[in-house]
Parts: sequence; C-alpha cells; structure tokens
Amino acid sequence: MPSSPPSPPVSPWWTPAVHADRRPVLLARNRIEAAARSYFAEHDFVIVDPPGLQRSPGNETHLHAFSTLATGNDGTQFPLYLHTSPEFTMKKLLAAGERRIASIGHVWRNRERGPLHHPEFTMLEWYRAGEPYEAVMSDCIAMLRLAARAAGSPTLRWRGRACDPHAEAERLSVADAFARHAGIDLLATLDASGATDGEALAGQMRDAGLTVPDDRGWSYLFSRILVEKIEPNLGLGRPTLLDLYPASEAALARRSPTDARVAERFELYACGVELANGFGELTDAEEQRRRFAAEMDEKQRLYGERYPLDEDFLAALAGMPAASGVALGFDRLVMLATGASRIDQVLWAPVAEALA
Repeated sequence: MPSSPPSPPVSPWWTPAVHADRRPVLLARNRIEAAARSYFAEHDFVIVDPPGLQRSPGNETHLHAFSTLATGNDGTQFPLYLHTSPEFTMKKLLAAGERRIASIGHVWRNRERGPLHHPEFTMLEWYRAGEPYEAVMSDCIAMLRLAARAAGSPTLRWRGRACDPHAEAERLSVADAFARHAGIDLLATLDASGATDGEALAGQMRDAGLTVPDDRGWSYLFSRILVEKIEPNLGLGRPTLLDLYPASEAALARRSPTDARVAERFELYACGVELANGFGELTDAEEQRRRFAAEMDEKQRLYGERYPLDEDFLAALAGMPAASGVALGFDRLVMLATGASRIDQVLWAPVAEALA
C-alpha cells in the first residue's frame, strides 16, 4: 500500500492568516484582564509588580524552575531563578504593611507543557490581610463571572464540558471528594497529626480496583487519584471549591483550627480544570522552614536537585499579619471564557517548542 502523504506543516502563530484567526480570542483576553484590574481597583487592592528574578524560585517538591547565573560588577557569579509564583515577594509586602495587594504578571515553570500548561504563563495572584480565606474564595467566583461577561459568553467551556459561572459554587472537602468519586476514606490514611500512611492508601486503592504502582509514596498516590478520579468530576455545571487539603499537601497553608489533619487550602475548578490555588496563609516561620526543608529533601530524592530557601522571606514571615491569598492561572481563565481547547491559543506569542 502506498504510504500516506506527510501532514502539511502547521503555520507559525505570527503568520497573518493564523494571527487573524487568533485575534478575537486575544482581544477577549485583554478585556478580561481589564475587567480583573477594575475589580481590584473597586475593592481597594493595590497592584504590585514583583520581580521575576529571585534567590529562591519556591520550595515545593514538584515545581521545577528555570535558573540562570547573575554576574556582579566584580565578575562574581551567583545563581538566580525565575520565580514560579510571586508569592514570596508579595508576602514580604504584607509584612511591610500592605493590606490588599494583587499582581498580574508572568511566572515560569520548567518541565510543563501541554494543553493546560506552558513554560511561561500569566498568574493572577492576590492577598487580603486580616481576612479569612473564604474572602478570596468569593473573589475567585467573581473572577469567573467577570471573565464570562468580558468574553461575551454565558458559560465557561472546555473540550465539551460546561460550567455556569453564575451558579452557586459547590464547596467540597477533599475527603468528601475522594469518598464520592473514588470510594476512598482518605482521612483513614492520616494519623491525628496529619502524618501519612502510604500502605493504607495503597490498600484502599486496591480494594477500589485501582492500579497501585510499585515503590510510590502517599503523596504520589494521592496526586494520581486526584488527577484521574477526582478532578474530571469537578466544576461540571457549576464551579467547585475543593477545600481542606491534607496538611501534607499544603506546604504554605495554616492547619484547620478544627482538624489538624487538614489545612486551609482550596482549589477552584470549572469544567474539570483547576484554575486557582488558595490558602489561609501560614505565618509560623519555624514551621514554614521545617516544611520547606522536608519538601526539598523529597525533591532531592525524586529529582536529584534542591532549591535554596529564601531567608528574607522566612524573616519577613515572622512579621506578616494573618492573611488569605490565592493564585489563579489567568491563561486558563481566558481559555474557559473563550472556549479555547489549548493554552497556546490564548497567548499573544507562545514560547517556541523544542527543535526537532
């Protein structure tokens, strides 16, 4: 049989015809950003502009950074990183006395590329000092609604799934979500302090008919269940606020005052897509140091590398007021508001792919 002809090459984003097709979505993106900035202005937020270059890019096990070498005036070189979030800088500003702050800017994460991931993307991040994390949950729902209005869409859409941003949001604990969608009693795999039991979780997975990979710890199994069984069922028809994460999966959040096994961490979902990650912020500097050290030990074990701790951040944390904060993937918000199926469709200029 004759071989099939090769597929025609895809035209670059900068070709006039391709750009003309993409332009309506890009203009909708601008309208959504303008609406978000207006929202923050109306609610007395100060827009801040954190620098991308940092001594530490963040200290979570599975976040991978881009690194560079800075050269001083005397020729001495030292490492710097492009931040994975403006979080450290923004919390320093809270310690300095700011009360409501927001940032709309680029962040960078290595090893991430796909329909929902891009190595350089726009993060919308904001903090409320002295306010509970339910306040930023309400902000998140407001962002869904203003994005839909700015895009002229009654619903949020992604790959055949729909979500009404104006419907009352579902607030669902992680434990309840695991019980409902995976048949797993997650809290039974944690002790009273929140310490995890990987064998207990693996046993429940087997009982539920789920495959358990060899030599994997509790955190990996938790993430696998979350991605495969839980997330696809969230934010369908109405937004979901997935709340009260296990404390071991919330390195920057304070523990729940009613159950030490879980923490004040939530994620916002629409159309099965995770859009935002928020916390009742941890302000105990020594506890934060311990958590970062544990995260970096695990990163060293899994990936053979670790990132330095931001000592300025830890020093500032001791003077930071109680606060709530959230980071929202702005590009994903635009995707859902415009019905785009891939993140590169909503970027003015996507980063080049690897050379063939």
